[in-house]
Amino acid sequence: MKRKINCETARDFSVEKALEKLGHFPKRTTEQEAWFLSPFRSETQASFKVSRTKNRWYDHGEGIGGNVIDLVSRILKCSIQDTLVFLSDSIPINIMEHQHQWDTTSINIMTGAYIEIIKVQEIIHPALVQYVKLRGISLRIARIYCKEVWYRYKDTQYFAIGLRNAKNGWELRNKLFKNSSSPKSYTYIQNNNKQLILLEGMFDLLTLATLNEDPLKTSDILVLNSIGFIKAIERHIPKYESVHLYLDNDKAGERATEYLTKKHKHIIDQSSSYKNHNDLNDLICHEQRKQI
Repeated sequence: MKRKINCETARDFSVEKALEKLGHFPKRTTEQEAWFLSPFRSETQASFKVSRTKNRWYDHGEGIGGNVIDLVSRILKCSIQDTLVFLSDSIPINIMEHQHQWDTTSINIMTGAYIEIIKVQEIIHPALVQYVKLRGISLRIARIYCKEVWYRYKDTQYFAIGLRNAKNGWELRNKLFKNSSSPKSYTYIQNNNKQLILLEGMFDLLTLATLNEDPLKTSDILVLNSIGFIKAIERHIPKYESVHLYLDNDKAGERATEYLTKKHKHIIDQSSSYKNHNDLNDLICHEQRKQI
């Protein structure tokens, strides 16, 4: 049964645990304090302090502080009622519930440590919903191609936006982390179409679908997930009458684009559509900032 809490009981909820649920983790800790990068802005030195003894937070960069309700309301920009929902079990935070056999696997990440995928579900967590919107992506589009992935690493639970790859590994993204589970591979969505859309990363796919969903409905889709998979995906290219290419406007992306377009004459380089930006998502985020 789901547990409801009021403001009085919610104030006892650990500030550190709330930050973890929102995807923020300490840079350094002592018995009495934990220091974080501020969740309110970009910074390289941790100026956000959590008192473990008082269960209060203070942001030295802005000179503000408060309790856990103040914190969650400010980060999520939501009402007190929505904050209480977040801090209660009304939002599924017990990731051991409703497991499905195909969701659970042990995987190896770059550090060599193991994480365990616990649950895969529709994107519903407020922090991930907010992250999707910050990246200029339609939530409806994100839910079509991606999932909310919960996993355990070193006895701590984490969550992220996940894009499944061709070998059932996951590309994992949240506001702070860019990870992938093994087996690492590209994502290949086959609909028996004669056109292929080839993109570099997860958010390139989500951005293209947000900007214009129609071409994706009449194309097969291949997301590299790493520029290193260029050679691995080449065998698929001759299957198509045309290939539309969306790689980053950086040195690696430009080299890969040059290689592919010289070798395969039916590849159309689309990078000029975001020529003043690193990638498609950089373009949509720039346009979003201009409207603020």
